[in-house]
Amino acid sequence: GKQYAEYRAKQLVQGANPKTLNNRLGYLRSVFNVLHQLEEIDYPNPLARVKPLRLQEKELAYLTDAQVKHLFEVIHERCRTPHVAMVAAICLATGARWGEAQALTPERVRGGLVTFVNTKGKRARSIPIDPLLEQQIHRHFKLHGTFSNCLNSFDKTLDATNLVLPAGQASHVLRHTFASRFVMNGGNILTLQKILGHRSLAMTMRYAHLAPDHLQDAV
Repeated sequence: GKQYAEYRAKQLVQGANPKTLNNRLGYLRSVFNVLHQLEEIDYPNPLARVKPLRLQEKELAYLTDAQVKHLFEVIHERCRTPHVAMVAAICLATGARWGEAQALTPERVRGGLVTFVNTKGKRARSIPIDPLLEQQIHRHFKLHGTFSNCLNSFDKTLDATNLVLPAGQASHVLRHTFASRFVMNGGNILTLQKILGHRSLAMTMRYAHLAPDHLQDAV
């Protein structure tokens, strides 16, 4: 553990990304845990007491109505594939990650629900949607077939807009926009956790400061 902490400190001095180092620690811990389970080693996980680095919380940007309108105008103007606009609309309406929305098929859109199965948390989740959106999705599948991999097209389109986003957010701004609007409209944070598929409530709590009654006593 001490050797790893010293190695990590050197990596930080050399400019390594703290988030990358935390990921690396998690992977190595998992390796030792599996080795112990398989009885390949008979000693405790040597990294068990090494704490992850504390990270500066990132700004979670979300779009205004005018920015959403501008984004879709540019999508319709520049994107050759029709899938980009439909996948973006699903992300905006459900808080899904781009990959989750892109993997939808007709049988996973029914009964007023969309069901995401290839999720980051490895758990399927079903989200209610407006009947009009359900009709639009099925109409899209009939006209254009199932979604293709169009994230790169969305990213290039985003670069062509006048939207300024924090580094690394790109398609995630749609997810953040859904979550932010949900909380600002008085949505329950526990419900939001289920909708977004967060394993930890701490992840969802990043949006809590947007609630209408947050810190109103201070005013």
